[in-house]
Amino acid sequence: MSDPLESDGHDAPIFAADAFRLTPFQSELINKARRFGRRVLAPRAAHYDREAIFPSENFRDMHGEGLLAVCIPKEEGGLGADFATYCIAAAELGRYCGATALSWNMHVCSTLWSGSLADDLPMTPSDRATHSERRREHYRRILDHGAVYAQPFSEGGAAAAGVVAFGTEARPVAGGFLVNGKKIFASLSGAADYYGVLCTERAEGTAASRRNTLYLAIPARAEGVSVVGDWDPLGMRGTVSRTLLLKDVFVSEQEMLMPRGVYFEAATRWPHMFLTLSPTYMGLAQAAYDFTVRYLRGEMAGTPPVKRRMYPTKQIAVAEMQIMLEQTKALWFQAISEACPNPTKQQVLRAYAAQYTVMENANAIAAKALRTCGGQAMLKSLALERIYRDSRCGSLMLPWTAEICLDRIGREALYEPGEKDD
Repeated sequence: MSDPLESDGHDAPIFAADAFRLTPFQSELINKARRFGRRVLAPRAAHYDREAIFPSENFRDMHGEGLLAVCIPKEEGGLGADFATYCIAAAELGRYCGATALSWNMHVCSTLWSGSLADDLPMTPSDRATHSERRREHYRRILDHGAVYAQPFSEGGAAAAGVVAFGTEARPVAGGFLVNGKKIFASLSGAADYYGVLCTERAEGTAASRRNTLYLAIPARAEGVSVVGDWDPLGMRGTVSRTLLLKDVFVSEQEMLMPRGVYFEAATRWPHMFLTLSPTYMGLAQAAYDFTVRYLRGEMAGTPPVKRRMYPTKQIAVAEMQIMLEQTKALWFQAISEACPNPTKQQVLRAYAAQYTVMENANAIAAKALRTCGGQAMLKSLALERIYRDSRCGSLMLPWTAEICLDRIGREALYEPGEKDD
């Protein structure tokens, strides 16, 4: 049976199952994601962008589709997607609503990191048993009640880039921790049910250390939690990434999303975990190309059915866009496919290169789309203007900004661990 999404020649999967050798499960999941994106996300995207409000309705519908549980293991009741499978599904959502896909990523990482990623890391039998019990409670909140988890990361300094310890600190007390700190650009702020906060466990009189990073699920309604500031950015407006303040917030030990020391091991041994912002921008790159083809063929809803495809300058621009898109897809797919614990130096360098390429090329393709389609494409009534603004935000996002990727590629290509210049 033919796919109704492809009956007009558009909206074929970003990654064709045969060309990219996807498994039947992967193919089924990405088809589910793109159908959901086209049917549910696309009609609402302009509203959430214009009003800069969180897409709560989208998340309620995701719960009904099982997408909030995409990376929860099958034995726990979820869909059981691994890292690569999640990434290609997330790219499909990103082509229809960047803000929803990016916010969804923040939620999904709480299950991906505590799930298959944590399973790849060393733990004592006792820690693994405790972790399995604790994460099951988080999974049940999502599965049974549609709970949404955020993942506030940035603090305005070097901590999010993995250089120093997080300034948000957790002081051990009876039964748990007292957490104090501030997270900026905290996506889903005011909308999430739990904030998956990265913070430094620090007892009285001890120094802060990255090795003591904790990953805690802090209930949004806990005393001492507040959200402040305005939200009126250039793009990704629907993420509503305001500032999260934590003042003497008591958090039970049961809310640990990873056992002590495991986040540090993950950041060290599983660096591809920081590549999960990129699928949204892979989707946006595809969306900009899709828009251009439809527009030049005279098939764009909301515009006159006038074809512009016969002009050589337009044809050359589309060719350049497709070449850039295919280059981006190939590198990015290779990087996510080889994500694993303890990757080789070349695999890590390729991950940085993929992150940089996706974040920069998504906006480059969108910019060329604007120029190729012409003045009408700037109108806010059409999606390309939003795609362009959303795509511009990617290279700024920690922990792997474009500048950080360039710095690490250059340094790590030229130096082996421990090498210094005399």
